[in-house]
Amino acid sequence: MFLARVVGTVVASRKDPGLEGTKLLVIQPLRPDRTPAGKPLVAVDSVGAGESEEVFYVRGREAALPFLPAEVPTDAAIVGIVDHWNTS
Repeated sequence: MFLARVVGTVVASRKDPGLEGTKLLVIQPLRPDRTPAGKPLVAVDSVGAGESEEVFYVRGREAALPFLPAEVPTDAAIVGIVDHWNTS
């Protein structure tokens, strides 16, 4: 799992049928000191995250697991909302 901040939403008028009914969010990966780590990416939301929230996300094959038995074609999915984190 990785940490990120939700920085935007994606609206798609045409998309794969497997993505129907899902929410697409733009997330910015974060380092432990909360600075940006790499480029933003689009992730499918499985937990109801919102703008500016810090979230956990997974990539690769595991990204489709939260949606089983549906077959969602994704390689990044938000799987948790961070309530609090501390690195000290």
